[in-house]
Amino acid sequence: MATAGKVIKCRAAVAWEPNVPLMMEEIEVAPPQEGEIRIKVVATGVCHTDLYHPFEVKDKRGFPTVLGHEGAGVVESVGPGVNDFKPGDKVIPLFLSQCGECKFCKSPNTNLCDCSWSSKYHDIMSDPTTRFTCRGQPILQFMGTSTFSEYTVINQIAVAKIADDAPLDRVCLLSCGISTGYGAAVNTAGVTPGSVCAVFGLGAVGLAAVMGCKNAGASRIFAVDINEKKFEKAKVFGATDFLNPKAYDKPISEVLAELTNGGVDFSLECVGNTEVMRTALESCVKGWGVSVLVGWTDVKDFSAKPIQLISGKTWKGSLFGGFKSKDSVPNLVCNYMNGKIKLDKMSLEQVNDAINLMKTGDCIRCILNISK
Repeated sequence: MATAGKVIKCRAAVAWEPNVPLMMEEIEVAPPQEGEIRIKVVATGVCHTDLYHPFEVKDKRGFPTVLGHEGAGVVESVGPGVNDFKPGDKVIPLFLSQCGECKFCKSPNTNLCDCSWSSKYHDIMSDPTTRFTCRGQPILQFMGTSTFSEYTVINQIAVAKIADDAPLDRVCLLSCGISTGYGAAVNTAGVTPGSVCAVFGLGAVGLAAVMGCKNAGASRIFAVDINEKKFEKAKVFGATDFLNPKAYDKPISEVLAELTNGGVDFSLECVGNTEVMRTALESCVKGWGVSVLVGWTDVKDFSAKPIQLISGKTWKGSLFGGFKSKDSVPNLVCNYMNGKIKLDKMSLEQVNDAINLMKTGDCIRCILNISK
């Protein structure tokens, strides 16, 4: 392309500091270096983690930054040493890399990667190395991706090539939310046919978890949320029962125990709330119940009474649904296109509106159209 090897000036939503609205800015995006790919972002979802960093953690070391990590786009140019991608390829940026060489990538027991930004810079949620500048200063690339920009530069180990006919304004959700919830059910929890499940939180991640439980053959799926407006959508994805914790004068774990003769076989916490994490564990049946932490948070500690685990319950965590990113995302795109996975727009300038909708719970997921 004509822009290959040149600095690109484009629009991006910049978070200059914590707890303030994002600002639409013109930024400079440098050409890709060794092993890197520059991508024209077409669409991006707005995930709760994009709110978590500026509005909950508020660590000033992670700013200024361009947020966004749930995107899809087209390769604009590639740097030296990149052989598996070419300009024009449709791709999905990955916040969880897969280098294929570290001990974690070589292990079938995890989807972690030692070359990921999170291995060294978990606290600021960005690698200090960046290809972005604005107003003469470096701008961090959030979670190694920064999809709230018309162009971004990403290491090839954190990019997945997908089918040429994939609709980018839908499959962008597979770069985080949908994969995370769906995989937490089918991979991490290992939901079994005929089992009883409970999903706490019905955002995009929670609905994907409901879908995962359904596709794994669960016979009964409790959808738990304080926003009853989400119950109808959860039903579409496979939920069979619906509970609002605020509607009861007892803990919802006790309600579930009464409705299921002792508790559910599998529970998935998809909120990122430590109190809900404990509730989800307590909602499991003793002996074999499995509870999975899916919602992202690192602000507070969580706790539980030891008897919960001594009695035979298992407490697990799930990152990106247990999927090895580069290997799995292209297959997930195919699953969407053949109807196995359901993915139910706005412009980049409306990014703050999308963030407010996420804060209030008035939407499942906002998708921003980045490039016209």
